[in-house]
Amino acid sequence: MRVTGSLPMHDWRLAVSTAQRLEVAGYDGIMSQDGAHEPFGPLIAAALVTERVALQTGIVVAFPRSPMVTAMHAWDLHSNSGGRFQLGLGSQVRGHNERRFSVSWSAPAPRMREYIEALRAIWRSWEQREKLRFEDKHYHFDLLSPNFAPRPTGLPPVPITLAAVGPGMLRLAGRVADGVRLHGFGTRCCSLLQGSTVLDEAGPVSWSAVEESS
Repeated sequence: MRVTGSLPMHDWRLAVSTAQRLEVAGYDGIMSQDGAHEPFGPLIAAALVTERVALQTGIVVAFPRSPMVTAMHAWDLHSNSGGRFQLGLGSQVRGHNERRFSVSWSAPAPRMREYIEALRAIWRSWEQREKLRFEDKHYHFDLLSPNFAPRPTGLPPVPITLAAVGPGMLRLAGRVADGVRLHGFGTRCCSLLQGSTVLDEAGPVSWSAVEESS
């Protein structure tokens, strides 16, 4: 079992001291959230004062951000932390996408598959210095001038975990992600057992859940 602690999002100085305290206490990871504050800043601050703990977004709301923008944030965090960053992605619900972020809504699982594949195509082009060419229904990337491509890092790719509530996203996590984040409101029978079934169908994947005592 791995133990992850949450960072305070409203105060980066407090995030720094919290990250240091959690690492000394033996936590395996520290996590930010995409809520009232953007999720990357506190992790950037934490990366500079820690050496061991994983740095995780739990989660980044994907669709309001271009895959290119998310790829850049993730790349820089991964590079400057020595390969400790883990990108947690989620779709959020239709109302938040359309009414809070003012982005169009479509079937989330197919779009998320495309989003993750686009991220990996971008990272591969940067690391391997190959031409960027990705085209699908929602995203198209084919321009990458040398001065806009970061230097290769020599690190393993950024791991991607996917927030999932229903069977569609759970299956997608098993197929294209490195892990799954189950919703905190899920029950044991409806989330954990169902999750294990659909993930077993898709293949091996890293997943975990926190079960609260009743």
